[in-house]
Amino acid sequence: MKLKTKLTLGVGLLFVLIVLLSVIGSFYINKLKSDTEKILIANYNSLEFSQNMLLALDKMKTDSAVAIKDFKKNNLLQERNLTEFGEKEATQNLNLHFNSYIHDPSPEKEKLIREDLVKIMSLNMKGIERKSDIAIITAENATFWIACLGTICFLIAITLVFNLPQTIAEPISQLTFSIRQIANKNYNERVHFRGSEEFNDLANSFNIMAEKLQEYESSTLSEQLMDKKRIETLVNNMHDAVIGLDENHFIYMINDEALKITNLNKDEIIGKTVHEVAVNNDLIRELLKNINHPQKDPIKIVTDNKENYFEQDVIPINITKTGEKEKKYIGKVILLRNITPFKELDFAKTNFIATISHELKTPISAIKMGVQLLENQKFGELNDQQKELLKSINEDGQRLLDITGELLNLSQVETGNIRLNIESCAPKEMVQTAVKNVEKLAEQKNISIQTQFLTDDKDFVMADFDKTVWVMNNFLSNAIKHSFQDENILISVEKEHSGIKFSITDTGKGIEEKYQRQIFDRYFQVPGEHQNGTGLGLAISKNFIEKQNGEIGVKSSINQGSTFYFVLPMV
Repeated sequence: MKLKTKLTLGVGLLFVLIVLLSVIGSFYINKLKSDTEKILIANYNSLEFSQNMLLALDKMKTDSAVAIKDFKKNNLLQERNLTEFGEKEATQNLNLHFNSYIHDPSPEKEKLIREDLVKIMSLNMKGIERKSDIAIITAENATFWIACLGTICFLIAITLVFNLPQTIAEPISQLTFSIRQIANKNYNERVHFRGSEEFNDLANSFNIMAEKLQEYESSTLSEQLMDKKRIETLVNNMHDAVIGLDENHFIYMINDEALKITNLNKDEIIGKTVHEVAVNNDLIRELLKNINHPQKDPIKIVTDNKENYFEQDVIPINITKTGEKEKKYIGKVILLRNITPFKELDFAKTNFIATISHELKTPISAIKMGVQLLENQKFGELNDQQKELLKSINEDGQRLLDITGELLNLSQVETGNIRLNIESCAPKEMVQTAVKNVEKLAEQKNISIQTQFLTDDKDFVMADFDKTVWVMNNFLSNAIKHSFQDENILISVEKEHSGIKFSITDTGKGIEEKYQRQIFDRYFQVPGEHQNGTGLGLAISKNFIEKQNGEIGVKSSINQGSTFYFVLPMV
């Protein structure tokens, strides 16, 4: 709880109690005053009037005219001051007896008058006693409540007196001691207050200050300059181009490799914004265009009359300052990785694969032709062992032929020599062609291929018919291979936004999520599967679909099958 809140609650409660004590005291004092006034005005006056009438009655024997006048005067005042129960009847009896006495004085009538006056006095005396008791009770109640509230106020005041100075003085004392330690360059000093939030915040601020002072004390300017020189030397000797930008896109660092490929002068660009430099430099302008979303394709840059290839990467720089918890953005680094040697090796590999695949295709075809001739038994009958050998040779030959075909497709994709015949195609026709191509393969496992068309016959896609059918054949072959006996495979065709989606769903054991991102990589095969393929089919399919401005993907769950799909734009 905050110290301010504690003080407000304590002093506020004390103030409220004092006000309440004043109100209760005033209430009971007024009530006592009211009770006293009732005794004086009502009962005491009646006693005085009765006493005066007795004196007037005694004087009637000597000075009757004056005495009668005094009696009637006090009697009239008594009639106006009837406050007790029975006092009215006694006063009426007094009037009757007095009037009778004036017309015919006698000792008996005088006695009756005296008895009436005694009764009136007696009633008022009892009233005085009763009202005195009420006043006493009022005084006792006032004493009780004033004592209770006074005790509570005393306890609160005592609590504030003993706790408040310590609550404020102890942290101030600790802080004063710690400040002296910092003044003596003891930057290891820390304070740890307990209690109010204000002092906790003060302690945190003090500790952050001490940490920063300790950090600055432990580093010297010469050491910082030496570290900067080491970093600059390391960056300048990198084979990758490095350009450093601050949070406002000012260039504060550029290494020799970056200067070499951009044809810039270091002294002319340091301290300028990258936008200013990009005005007169095509490469910087291209890098700036992709600064928020670096392109995946390598950038080709001609330096020293040689083509070089670089991969662009933008690395944001976020730091956490000493004593703080949140990271702060202070700039970014543009990194151009030189991948020219790897690109040259990739070109060599692609050319090698294309050459070897082309050269292997002819002898493999000749081997298959020879096997077919032997199977026709034109050169004599074969025994069972020979037939088995021919079957194995034929299967291996077909497998080699498929591999060389996939390698040729891959080399075409990588070299950019792939030729697409984009035209308006009917989805239904493509699906029927693909299904016909794998019918025999599906019959071997008694698998049924079902089709579902959720599009109109007028819906067409822009695609290369043969390449798209090849992709569907690849999906269907994989689905048949990974499905169980006597299962179903579903081909679904449906509209999706401005395209048509082709989906092939099998009932296999599915693909783990961690492998789904790699499934379209070259040569990748899911661990644990029967490695009968080359790992190229899905990679080639991805290239075929993306070259047609399409999208390809997979959805799969363990033991629930897989759905491979691709989307092509509609006409």
